[in-house]
Amino acid sequence: MIKSLLKKIFDLRDGEINIALLMQGYIFFIIATLLIIKPSINSLFLSDLGAQNLPYAYLLVALTAVLSSYFYSRATERYSLVHIIRITLTVSVISLVVLGFLLHLNLVKGWILYLFYTGVAIYALLATSQFWILANLVFNVREAKRLFGFIGAGAIVGGIFGGYLTTILAPVIGNANLIFIAALFLLCCLPILGYIWKTKIKELNTFKVKKRAPILKENPFKLVLGSKHLTFLAAIIGVGVLTAKLVEYQFSYVAAKEFTDSDELTAFFGFWLSTFNVASLLFQLFITRRIVGIWGVGYALLLLPAILFFGGILFLAFPELWVVIFLKATDASLKQSVYKSSVELIALPLPLELKKKTKSFIDVVVDSVATGIAGCLLIFFIRGLEVPPKNIMFLIIVLALVWIYFIYRLRKEYFSSFKKNLESIATVHKKNKREVSKETFLQGMRRVFNEGSESDILYMLNKAMELKDKRLEGEFVYLLSHPSNKIKAAALHNLFYLNSGVIYLEVNQLLKIKDREVVIAALDYLLLHAERNESIVFESYLDHPDNFISNAALLCLAKESRDNQSLKEKFSLGKRIQQKITHLETTISEKEDFIELLQIIGYGDFKDGYPIILHTLTSEDTVLEEEAIKAAGLTMNEVFIDPLLEKLLHKEQRHFATEALVFYGNGMISLLHKKITATETPVAIKQFLPNVIGAFKSQLAVNTLIKCFKEAEDLSVRLQVVAALTKLKEENPHLQFDNATVAKLILEECKLYDKTINAMHSQIIVYYVRRKKLKIDTEEMNAREGLMELLERRLENGLKRIFKLLELRYSPNEIRMAYNGILSGEPENITNAIEFLDLLLNPNLKSVLIPIVEATILDTSSEEVIDAISKNRMTEFECFKNILEGKDVKLKIAVVYLISKIKDPKYFPLLETAETSKDFRLKEFAHSAMEEFS
Repeated sequence: MIKSLLKKIFDLRDGEINIALLMQGYIFFIIATLLIIKPSINSLFLSDLGAQNLPYAYLLVALTAVLSSYFYSRATERYSLVHIIRITLTVSVISLVVLGFLLHLNLVKGWILYLFYTGVAIYALLATSQFWILANLVFNVREAKRLFGFIGAGAIVGGIFGGYLTTILAPVIGNANLIFIAALFLLCCLPILGYIWKTKIKELNTFKVKKRAPILKENPFKLVLGSKHLTFLAAIIGVGVLTAKLVEYQFSYVAAKEFTDSDELTAFFGFWLSTFNVASLLFQLFITRRIVGIWGVGYALLLLPAILFFGGILFLAFPELWVVIFLKATDASLKQSVYKSSVELIALPLPLELKKKTKSFIDVVVDSVATGIAGCLLIFFIRGLEVPPKNIMFLIIVLALVWIYFIYRLRKEYFSSFKKNLESIATVHKKNKREVSKETFLQGMRRVFNEGSESDILYMLNKAMELKDKRLEGEFVYLLSHPSNKIKAAALHNLFYLNSGVIYLEVNQLLKIKDREVVIAALDYLLLHAERNESIVFESYLDHPDNFISNAALLCLAKESRDNQSLKEKFSLGKRIQQKITHLETTISEKEDFIELLQIIGYGDFKDGYPIILHTLTSEDTVLEEEAIKAAGLTMNEVFIDPLLEKLLHKEQRHFATEALVFYGNGMISLLHKKITATETPVAIKQFLPNVIGAFKSQLAVNTLIKCFKEAEDLSVRLQVVAALTKLKEENPHLQFDNATVAKLILEECKLYDKTINAMHSQIIVYYVRRKKLKIDTEEMNAREGLMELLERRLENGLKRIFKLLELRYSPNEIRMAYNGILSGEPENITNAIEFLDLLLNPNLKSVLIPIVEATILDTSSEEVIDAISKNRMTEFECFKNILEGKDVKLKIAVVYLISKIKDPKYFPLLETAETSKDFRLKEFAHSAMEEFS
């Protein structure tokens, strides 16, 4: 009964209820614990040290949070998530028990209070952060979109429960015993964590874990400063936190004066903190949508600072407890409802990847720094200038005005960002050039839906997926009758996320359309909006007389049950797939049916169907081969990795193979890195792996490609690596490229180029001298010509690599302009290019690079140049030795071959060295050359 009710209200599916409730219980205990210990510590701090010492606590919290985030980040690189969470919970429980005993012994005073005040703040940061990281591992994207709202409700209920429990029990049993209750609550998280990890995380393979919880190592500070939109967003959040801390100080100061007993003060804080949570919940459910919808996002942001501004003036007239309660209630309730929703919406036009990489920085670091600034301001005014604490309200009023100013600036950037996004939509931009900045984004969307072309409408429907605004529901329903099936499917996807559930008849009609994308989208919608559970849909359509619909339903079942074993078993997914396989084997079927089978095997990860995918990978039918490649990627199974790598060799299938490998997630990046550096991987395959890594378009891809550049022995592979890096930089400007690392790579590449050009000049001179002799060994001269030709290609590619690396450090357009000028062959262009580089490059780079460029443009065939070079040239022995000590296997083989034709005993030690090489080809060539000597 209860399970059916939960499934109906919160859209839970079979096999999800237990884990969702456990996760909800986990965050409930986390937040309930926080709402017990925070009022207790706050009251003890105020009773013992007074509100005048809160600024120092704020400053200490800020410093500790920043330092902790650094060491915590380092810890995540060394230890597993479950290990770190267990340590965090265990240390927190032990700390609470210690605090409880210290309270019983009446020893919690002075610096100990600072210690535990800071500890509570760090606990709040770490525990909640770890929970949501864990949640991203437990649930895939489809599940998360449905379940996170339900799970997050546990946090609000935990806050309400913990606060009211503190209010009731604090006067009865005292703070010390309350702390033991908090420790017991937190202790409950450990077995829940163990069960969740054992049942949900361990069953995921490496690729699935890394794909759900990607690790991004970037410096988001530059990203924020590089965007006015993000800069003003960080500013309003920072000023908001600063203002909130000053309001909290006023609230604490006035309350401490009103309640002198610490237990009474704890009860007061517990009651109001819980009440604020209730108010926040009511605002979120009944008011936020109306305010944001009627006023718009920009003006909705102004509500909180405006009320704080007028509330501050009210406090100056009536400096009483009820006024600061009103101010604190306004801040606490609006900030978690109207204000938070508005902040999330105002970031909508920013690229999704940019938001991912800057959100934690703005939420955590900006918050911590603002807290520290609040502490410094309070110390300066209260301790330094001896301003009465109640006069801090003047500072709150001023900050509210500053806050309002930044909101107005951010509002302009908000519309500017959307205007840029809309510029690609010709219909809207040309007809309403003046009005775009004045009309709301919602109005712009509606205009496109009514007047735009198919591509314009599809673009806006994709944008609407992020907005999820119920006010667009009518437009989405209208688009279900659009002639384009692609638009129908995209509109259905938007209705899916609005969670409406009022258009069953219209959606059922779409099942009659013979378009797989539309039918599958319709079934996805019906699955989401099933009255009780998805069983109704599967029972209705899995055995539908129309094979088109039943096959689409089977595909939906494969998707839905991918990580849901109970759903697989309930509808016998494996048996149904096997029946479909048998049916296709025994009857004449259409190609589309076989393609659908491949998709079902892939989505359902049906291991008995792997041979079918493997067999189809070698099909002569290119369409079937492409679908088999896609299906192999969908399985995310290691058995298909090598076959997919082989497909990179074929131009027609390369794109599909790349997408399939990318589907494996970030875990694939490290595997590709190993493939590039492994000697047994064919060079022909290695050359395409950098582009696959680059296709991930992440900071991890950048960092891995840089490692590959350092470690790859084949220079052609290194060229592909740097080409992939420059493409990443151009197409993803938010990615970070460490200037110092890039400069080091450029210098190393310049050194290699210098050695190569010296070897080239050395061979030119020897070749020039040998040609003057009357007797010329034809085989030897052919070998020399082959080596020089190879060296010339290496110089050409080496210069290209250097300039590609420069594109990572400087403006790509400017570097390309200089490179084209150098290659133009026209003296004026070459001179201008060299002068340009001289001005552009830093001293270290230009001192190395410009001589190389000048040497490159010399006519090495002229006797005058040869005579000039020969004064400082390497001997041939030194030339051969340098090449054999390098990484270029082809050059090494060419040198060994030349030595075998020269037959000079002085080169014998070089052959002995080459014979010990790990490369089989070089070893074989060296052995053959030594046999010729004997």
